[in-house]
Amino acid sequence: VEYAVRGPIVTRALQLERDLRQGVPKPFSEVIKANIGDAHAMGQKPITFLRQVTALCLYPELLTEPSIPEDAKDRARRLLAACAGQSAGAYSASPGIELVRQDVARFLQRRDGVPAKPQDIFLSTGASDAIVSILKLLVSGEGESRTGVLIPIPQYPLYSAAIAELSAVQLNYYLDEEHCWALDVAELRRALAEGRRHCCPRVLCIINPGNPTGQVQSRQCIEDVIKFAFEEKLFLMADEVYQDNVYAKGSAFHSFKKVLFEMGPPYSEVVELASFHSVSKGFMGECGFRSGYMEVVNMDPEVQQQLAKLVSVRLCPPVPGQVLLDAVVDPPQPGDPSYELFIAEKQAVLSALAHKAQLTQEIFNQAPGIHCNPVQGAMYSFPRIELPPRALAAAKAQGQAPDMFFCMKLLEETGICVVPGSGFGQREGTFHFR
Repeated sequence: VEYAVRGPIVTRALQLERDLRQGVPKPFSEVIKANIGDAHAMGQKPITFLRQVTALCLYPELLTEPSIPEDAKDRARRLLAACAGQSAGAYSASPGIELVRQDVARFLQRRDGVPAKPQDIFLSTGASDAIVSILKLLVSGEGESRTGVLIPIPQYPLYSAAIAELSAVQLNYYLDEEHCWALDVAELRRALAEGRRHCCPRVLCIINPGNPTGQVQSRQCIEDVIKFAFEEKLFLMADEVYQDNVYAKGSAFHSFKKVLFEMGPPYSEVVELASFHSVSKGFMGECGFRSGYMEVVNMDPEVQQQLAKLVSVRLCPPVPGQVLLDAVVDPPQPGDPSYELFIAEKQAVLSALAHKAQLTQEIFNQAPGIHCNPVQGAMYSFPRIELPPRALAAAKAQGQAPDMFFCMKLLEETGICVVPGSGFGQREGTFHFR
């Protein structure tokens, strides 16, 4: 199992931080950790309303505090009433607090214009936990009947790590770097045909907006993917945790569920879909609360019972995270005391991220030997680097991937910690970093 975003490069970064604290001279004064999408660690301020609701639930004595707005207090009372023993320290039901699942269903209905049912929603310890649960559910067989899982390359290494841990078969489909990391159905067909020679492909994973690549899929592309999954009887996993993070003009987030239902029968009745969201990204950046959810669509009821059993083994997701998630999916409305501050804070975060996305792309493309596609969404860029022959030879001599060699040099000389493209997967002979 390998997980590059917290791999050897990060271990070295932590060592360098310790050296700096002990006064060891370095060519830099701080280590900049750009290895992981951890907004608050990078100085992003928490959204006031989300923290107020969570604080009130954790310490109800604050309900008498006059400085906290009434709508936050009302929300906390409503949530505490839904907790066992009216305490956020009690276990919840395994799929999550019923009230929060109802609020998530209403959020999805507003987002997609399509009915959503609380019983199809499972709250989770971040989106990662839900993704692993679905993979566990879908992986079976031995030898040539072993489950194959199609994942995009470059991918988020949670997928390759979970597939390795479950002894499933990883089937790579390559995103098209020359066309802003677009997904091409012909490439899906190639990967599927190749996979069928040695395993049983059952699952197709999509990350939209893309991590590490920052692209946003067009509606047409999503339709094509759904038709492909329908024709080939594949279970669709849609990782949509960056749905709030869309910056490029002309780009928009379309959820797989919305497109699926707008396509109508037979697709909307047959294609099995699990979609994932999280409070770790977006404008919230609340990674440490470990909270997210998945919605399953068109899942066989008997299989869904097995999923319910599988999540019950974990007891329940963290209740403070469920509380915070509720505040995200049911935010203050116009006229509420918290509304204006909430909207101002949300817009400030998203516009700062949009500005940084633009800046990143422009500055990388001015640097010799670096090429960066437009960052349409999410929180990352994935620039390609041209490495000279001597660097390739030096990397080989040290037994390192060339982009790992580059990233280590970057860290040692500048204190900037990034992750090599080899940790996410890339086309043979190309080198990147996130």
